Amino acid sequence: MSPSVNATLSPTVDRAVHIGPKSAAEMLAFERELDAIRDDTRRTIGERDARYIRRIQRLVRATEALGRALLLFGWFPPTWLLGAALLGLSKIIDNMELGHNVMHGQFNFMNDPQFHGDTFDWDNTCPKEEWRHSHNFVHHTYTNVIGKDRDFGYGLLRLSSDLRWSWLHPFQLLLTLLLASFFQWFVAIHDMQMDKVVIGRKKWSEVRPQWLLVRAKMWRIVKRDYVVWPLVGAVVAAPFGQSQDVALAVLAGNVVGNFIRNIWAWAIIFCGHFTEHIYTFSRASIEGETKGQWYLRQILGSSNISGGSVMHLMSGNLSHQVEHHLFPDIPGNRYVEMAPRVRAVCAKYNVPYNTGSFALQLWTVVKRIARYSLPGGGQKAVHIEVPSVLPEQV
Repeated sequence: MSPSVNATLSPTVDRAVHIGPKSAAEMLAFERELDAIRDDTRRTIGERDARYIRRIQRLVRATEALGRALLLFGWFPPTWLLGAALLGLSKIIDNMELGHNVMHGQFNFMNDPQFHGDTFDWDNTCPKEEWRHSHNFVHHTYTNVIGKDRDFGYGLLRLSSDLRWSWLHPFQLLLTLLLASFFQWFVAIHDMQMDKVVIGRKKWSEVRPQWLLVRAKMWRIVKRDYVVWPLVGAVVAAPFGQSQDVALAVLAGNVVGNFIRNIWAWAIIFCGHFTEHIYTFSRASIEGETKGQWYLRQILGSSNISGGSVMHLMSGNLSHQVEHHLFPDIPGNRYVEMAPRVRAVCAKYNVPYNTGSFALQLWTVVKRIARYSLPGGGQKAVHIEVPSVLPEQV
């Protein structure tokens, strides 16, 4: 059951627990302390961060090149397994640490088109334009606001009792497996809101321009991974009479590499927002929302994953999802430095700082999906409202 955050609750919730700043003065102080963390970090952003992201780009390219080269040896188990794994690793780092963070504009200060949020494109079927709208704008603006943040359940899953139960939801553990396995494809059509098209709330003519953009990007990825590279394998193996076997090995390696990336990206993203202790919010809760209240909502709607440098790299530093949602345009490699200060501010103002191991967070995600596959459930959206912070009272 989700408690109020100094809040007015849905009548179905029977208890209220006050969390966070308790007055206008405290909320302003909370806001200013988080602003100070952001400003202190921003003043130090520069060449160190530029060198970091260039190293990440080189790592992506090197692992892709080595993975694809190894796949050209065909079905020989050591090279095929290592090649598929390296290709999956390259796609993970490209999407999580390079693409996601660059497209947030975190490295725009470099004035380099290779690392500019408006021009960078990633190894993913989702067009950069669609991602920037659905993720950077919609999700980060309306984090966990029911009816506004389409990332909450991806238009497919019921993850709180704010959403009506339907005949589809008993199957949502299977739907989740489908979503995870083909994650880049679901992400590609996410901003088209196909669920609304299916039920007649949107017309196909409204989404067709988006579909043409998505289709073109999908074809680029399919052509490269499933046509061009298998043909390269066939040509390379032709002198040895192994064209068909090597082409199939390369094709299978690309399928596995994409599958590895899809499963990992799904797990990291779901662990960032759908763990046991996250909060959901009503639309009314963001009316007249102050910056301090926005900060509070970002923290309460996000979850971190504890771990070391490998976890931070492989998650695109979304192991610090709280810090990312507070400061989405700060380079992700800085979140590990900011986290202790953010956590101290949360402790000072009695704001929960949700973190845990990857296994623990993932388990609570699975439990949430399973629980809300059935009718009912305790979680309801809260209405953040510190009385002395309401606009008419400031």
